[in-house]
Amino acid sequence: MTEQYSISELAKEFEVTTRTLRFYEEKGLLKPGRQGIKRIFSAADRIRLKLILRGKRLGFSLDESSDIIGMYEPETENNRQLEMLLDKIREKQTLLEQQKKEINTMLKDLRNTETICLDALSESSSPIPGVKHRTGR
Repeated sequence: MTEQYSISELAKEFEVTTRTLRFYEEKGLLKPGRQGIKRIFSAADRIRLKLILRGKRLGFSLDESSDIIGMYEPETENNRQLEMLLDKIREKQTLLEQQKKEINTMLKDLRNTETICLDALSESSSPIPGVKHRTGR
């Protein structure tokens, strides 16, 4: 007997909304069967959902996750799929390292500017050196 899951069971297990699961179904990422109007998800759907959510956590778009998942071929070693996944992982790592450098630079600039402002405030009543302090209008 195959494992089957209702939409609410999967939503609860993976801590997503049923709307999220319907959205993934609309995008063709999940393909539940039907019993009347009730969606019945298979073990394969459950695994696909797990992989979609893992891809999302790693910063992959739904299209990227779908492409990678779609390359799975049970009868092969899936080297193409793994190579594509490695390429995407490396792209994300490079992007995050670049963003990390930019954030660190921005934090350094903010700290320097904060120090300048604090020094200016402690030295005079004018918050910015060279600018005359305005009194009330």
